[in-house]
Amino acid sequence: MASGDPQDLVTTDWLAAHLEAPDVRILDASWCMPGSGRDPHAEFVARHIPGARFFDIDEIADTRSSLPHMAPPVEKFVSRMRAMGIGDGHRVVVYDSTGIWSAPRVWWTFRLFGKSDVAVLDGGLPKWIAEGRPLEDGVPIMRDRHFTARRDASLVRDVTQVAASAKLGDAQIVDARSRERFLGTAPEPRPGLRSGHIPGAKSLPYGELVNPDGTMKDEAGLAAAFAAAGVDVTRPVITTCGSGLSAAILNLGLERLGNRAHALYDGSWAEWGGYADLKVETG
Repeated sequence: MASGDPQDLVTTDWLAAHLEAPDVRILDASWCMPGSGRDPHAEFVARHIPGARFFDIDEIADTRSSLPHMAPPVEKFVSRMRAMGIGDGHRVVVYDSTGIWSAPRVWWTFRLFGKSDVAVLDGGLPKWIAEGRPLEDGVPIMRDRHFTARRDASLVRDVTQVAASAKLGDAQIVDARSRERFLGTAPEPRPGLRSGHIPGAKSLPYGELVNPDGTMKDEAGLAAAFAAAGVDVTRPVITTCGSGLSAAILNLGLERLGNRAHALYDGSWAEWGGYADLKVETG
């Protein structure tokens, strides 16, 4: 965020102090797995942090793709942000209803389109509620604002680039799915996908970067988690997961450790696991 402000991750105290700041925009980026029976937008309408707007991860996406919530074309992203009243010069704070779960995906998306003044609310809505902070319901009134974007291709990888990195070893591929899914001992939640992982990938389940209360671990805890997974945080990293969502938690962790050479495989296992001609490792 801007000079003098917290970078990448803000506390509930910080947000409470800046809740009515005219240059701050708050986004609820809650998302649930298909079949969960939950409706994140309905939950948002029922209660949210005052002034928040809802960021629909499945709609603000490339809906032409058969893969889930792929990054949208730049024109669509700009159109949606303008309609949501998010403009140039605004500082964006993103939260979700879990703590640290889907908000980092939206943090990454903003960065993909060139906006660095964006941070995740540490602990998200659960921490905000537990502290007895204010909530509101309904849908906010939004006025169009001018928003410019420029896509930063260095932050995303496609299947061809990931396959090349898996072969050449020019970047570490780190998988945020559960250990069981990585090993191939648990089935994939999306039908039709093979089990296992990208050859040469390292396993670092996203939950290992998160504290029991839903906040992100401090820098020492993050460094220990990456080290235990065999990841050298001084080298380039490509993150992956089931659909490109929880992988962004790893990107956020790397950013907080000072690694700027990280990218996200947007298609993730939803793509790799569905291509019979791509090699898969188990165990």
